[in-house]
Amino acid sequence: MDRLEQTRPSHIKEAEWNARCELAALYRLIAYYIMTDLIDTHISLRVPNEPEHFLINCYGVTFDRMKASDLVKIDHEGRIVEEYDQGKMVNVAGFVIHSALHHARENIHCVIHTHTADGIAVSAQEQGLLPLSQHALKFYNNIAYHEYEGIAFSTAERERLVTDMGQYRCMILRNHGLLSTGDSVARAFHEIYFLERACQVQIKAMSSSTLHYPSAEVCAYTVKQFESDAAEPIIQIAWKAALSLIENQQIDYCS
Repeated sequence: MDRLEQTRPSHIKEAEWNARCELAALYRLIAYYIMTDLIDTHISLRVPNEPEHFLINCYGVTFDRMKASDLVKIDHEGRIVEEYDQGKMVNVAGFVIHSALHHARENIHCVIHTHTADGIAVSAQEQGLLPLSQHALKFYNNIAYHEYEGIAFSTAERERLVTDMGQYRCMILRNHGLLSTGDSVARAFHEIYFLERACQVQIKAMSSSTLHYPSAEVCAYTVKQFESDAAEPIIQIAWKAALSLIENQQIDYCS
């Protein structure tokens, strides 16, 4: 954390700067795993000790170049909070989707939304995500769906998003893309990684004329394994391993 402290501007508190660095790293990892869509899609993170504020990307900066200083602190109404963030642009659709979930559930600290080809393809299939792989069984009867309503510019959609999300961590936005949440950056990243891989497998598997499904009993058993307390340490180890892939970029993204 010493290296992060060395790059922190004096006008930003340590907790917020550390959160900005972690979020910037997450943006770059989403780019590393090719889950980006030019300048669209978005990731947000609640500011530590400031439950009414969250960080989101400055619209127009590509994910592979995101820096801590590029992020914007906004409130649940989409207003830019700090003077040092004035002049930055926020994606309205990003604000609508993310603010709804952050506001509705205190345990949601990080939200990731993607538009990958495989994720959109599965979102357009009537049956949604199928139990075809171990990755997919993580979400067996354990994922939400939300009908497409057009580009999410209207704050009126927030209530329906929250209702559809319920207490799930992840959601498939019909004809649109994928969404994951977590009480930490590590958890949200873990969820979107598995969900994206499950969609990739499904699209490839459906090129076959016949598909094999595990039994309902095995599916139910496997999702319980994923939800056990033993999963959390693995999630944290996986996050640290992912960060090692971009460790040579730390000075840049923490600036």
